[in-house]
Amino acid sequence: MAVDYIVIVVYLAGMLAMGWWGMRRAKSKSDFLVAGRRLGPGMYSGTMAAIVLGGASTIGGVGLGYQYGLSGAWMVVTIGLGLLALSVFFSARIARLKVYTVSEMLDLRYGGRAGVISGVVMWAYTLMLAVTSTIAYATIFDVLFDVNRTLAIILGGSIVVAYSTLGGMWSITLTDMVQFVVKTIGVLLLLLPIAVVKAGGFGEMKAQLPTEYFDPLGIGGETIFTYVLIYTFGMLIGQDIWQRVFTAGSDRTAKWGGTVAGTYCLVYAVAGAVIGTAAKVLYPKLASPDDAFATIVKDELPVGVRGLVLAAALAAVMSTSSGALIACATVANNDIWSRLRGAVRGPRGGDGRDGDGHDEVKGNRAFILAMGVAVILIAIALNDVVEALTVAYNLLVGGLLVPILGGLLWKRGTAQGALAAVAVGGLAVVGLMAAYGILANEPVYYGLLASLAVYVAVSLATRPTDEATLAAWRERLAGRAPEPQSEPVVPTPQ
Repeated sequence: MAVDYIVIVVYLAGMLAMGWWGMRRAKSKSDFLVAGRRLGPGMYSGTMAAIVLGGASTIGGVGLGYQYGLSGAWMVVTIGLGLLALSVFFSARIARLKVYTVSEMLDLRYGGRAGVISGVVMWAYTLMLAVTSTIAYATIFDVLFDVNRTLAIILGGSIVVAYSTLGGMWSITLTDMVQFVVKTIGVLLLLLPIAVVKAGGFGEMKAQLPTEYFDPLGIGGETIFTYVLIYTFGMLIGQDIWQRVFTAGSDRTAKWGGTVAGTYCLVYAVAGAVIGTAAKVLYPKLASPDDAFATIVKDELPVGVRGLVLAAALAAVMSTSSGALIACATVANNDIWSRLRGAVRGPRGGDGRDGDGHDEVKGNRAFILAMGVAVILIAIALNDVVEALTVAYNLLVGGLLVPILGGLLWKRGTAQGALAAVAVGGLAVVGLMAAYGILANEPVYYGLLASLAVYVAVSLATRPTDEATLAAWRERLAGRAPEPQSEPVVPTPQ
């Protein structure tokens, strides 16, 4: 394993070096939080694919393939479909808003009265997303170095917190590009063909496994529908995803770069399911489906290649973890803390500077560090990853999907309707999870319906949003609003 250890250590050292490099580029709030809004299509596509394809998509996707066969791809497929829908239909408009958070978008659309409660919901979602990603380090570092769970979480989490705190979104963008390349080589170009060959090829896999393993719908229609509700819709409204859209250098980059990333997700989904299916042939009696990835890597890959593929798994976890961490810190600072201290300065959505831009960078850096420490501590204390992630996505979709999409698509939606939808949808989801169980499908179904009904009813029963607010909103959506003074005009890197 010595060669594998060297590969992993070099990779981790490279992540910290990228963090230091990113720190030198983060000179303003815009640089720190959204990479200066100037990523070109190549870098944008790679980093967007990196953040959405995390540990759940890699280790979990292979595990679903082990359990269900090719239909195990559906979870990651719905993530890809959500990214495609976001990119094709909404990303250009989102990028033109020139905001930093989803709650700022709601303030612009509804007149500055809908963002507070949505900020709390979004913060809870991004916090739990960061926690669940951080917990995944325990599995990977156990395979790599045979260390206990707590030490693994501290080691992996500290590296992510370090490079994210140093350079913010620039550091995360640079590391995500490296992680995207490592994942592509490790999972698609190495593990996939080796796993199929070791299992005897597709012919032998079909001969060894039941026919339902090769049924595209074998996982079940209800499960697929639930994946669509949670992951496809979750991709449309999550702060961690929107914050990446804000980094695009142009409307075209946001639309077509995101489309490329979404297509990549579909390929990655199928690859994970095939690897899991091959693992089922090789190891038919594993204790847990989630052990399939680590087992096939540890037992079937040659020295050096094994280290690279484990680095790919680590890359997948780190990209999601860092993206969720900066999203959590951005929401905590911009949408919660600044409001609590009464520092909302004029219309939301500009550069939001308070004097010197470097002070804002220091403030956001402090929030990333604080949120990072909190995430590590919660990850150490928490055991059930699936339940935590389910709670996060149920709150996000049940509470925020309707007011966000309603604001983008329906002129008649009002601030009162949006607030009622967030409150009723969120409370309904929590209550139904208590009644049906956290992992049940009913909470998100009924919570979403309740949110929609209340949004429409209250919006129609209250006065329409004033025309001045809507006019300013249309100007911002069309990209005709003046650029913030602090946004530099520089060449767009590719």
